[in-house]
Amino acid sequence: MIIGVPKEIKNNENRVSLTPAGAAEMIKYGHTVYVQHTAGMGSGFEDEEYEKAGATILPTIEEVYGIAEMIIKVKEPIEPEYALIKEGQLVYTYFHFASCEPLTHAMIQQKGVCLAYETVELEDRSLPLLVPMSEVAGRMSIQEGAKYLEKLFGGRGVLMGGVAGVPPAKVLVIGGGIVGTEAAKMAAGLGADVTIMDVNLKRLRYLDDVMPANVKTMMSNEYNIREMAKTHDVIVGAVLIPGAVAPNLITRDMLPTMQAGTVLVDVAIDQGGCIETTRPTTHDNPVFEIDGVIHYSVANMPGAVPRTSTLALTNATLPYAIKLANKGWKQACKEDKALKLGLNVVDGKVVYQGVADAFDLPMYDVEEFLNEEMVLN
Repeated sequence: MIIGVPKEIKNNENRVSLTPAGAAEMIKYGHTVYVQHTAGMGSGFEDEEYEKAGATILPTIEEVYGIAEMIIKVKEPIEPEYALIKEGQLVYTYFHFASCEPLTHAMIQQKGVCLAYETVELEDRSLPLLVPMSEVAGRMSIQEGAKYLEKLFGGRGVLMGGVAGVPPAKVLVIGGGIVGTEAAKMAAGLGADVTIMDVNLKRLRYLDDVMPANVKTMMSNEYNIREMAKTHDVIVGAVLIPGAVAPNLITRDMLPTMQAGTVLVDVAIDQGGCIETTRPTTHDNPVFEIDGVIHYSVANMPGAVPRTSTLALTNATLPYAIKLANKGWKQACKEDKALKLGLNVVDGKVVYQGVADAFDLPMYDVEEFLNEEMVLN
């Protein structure tokens, strides 16, 4: 298969979807890899490293899309890329369709095969291609929360870990999944007074067992969130419904009850956000203020630490990429139920329920595409 690796063009997105080591693995299986000039530079990988691995460097993004049967990316295509996607071309990346109607309609129009990292799902309901970036984003949420808690950035002027005789910051983490767990661990490590919420009592029991003493657990419901929001310095929204829009758990009317300089970090912003007043921001302009409350909602948080993020992401995505290339997407998805759940849009049709529900679009059975006569991979 002909593999294309374009350079990411989203604001301050420095990750790359394939490392030189990954390219070498692809080539070992007999595939051809084309990498756009400087695609890996943001993560510390030079063009020469890809060439040594056997890949070919192409100067423009148009050439990469034009030649490839399978495009491997990190972030969803943005508007300048829409028209580059060809009918029948496999695009393997994060899409987060349910939070972006223009992207959804564009991919329907282009009739590509859109396989989304975030909805590849194992039988135990875990999301293997989302986990590494959730780990990074969860840990980063506390770094950013601590920074914007400083008075210089509009925060309350509270040190996350406090000092002798002065209490530490109070951190509320809503959601006990990967993001929430990593956020709570980081905040606890800095010495904060941490509360983590979830709706799953079994998960709370587990967290209560494994977390350090400065992390408390609490059942997540509107009353508890409303009360806790009044007294906490940093609130991390870490709620995810795979492939669907995140629910609004911090609502507009809660903001006036918060302390001035409270910092909200919405890690769910890729899926529409779980804080009603957040909107996607960029690393260039990451925060805004409403009612004296600081909102941090960068849609590609891991892009700020691209070396770590690229290595963590490709460790997870490469085995599936090899399977897709070796077998073709139809056969690979027939044989692997987790990969099949990654299919969101195929040949102009929505085949993932969360995306169809988000925009009231017709839902098609993915099996009808997998069982069609295979003409193209």
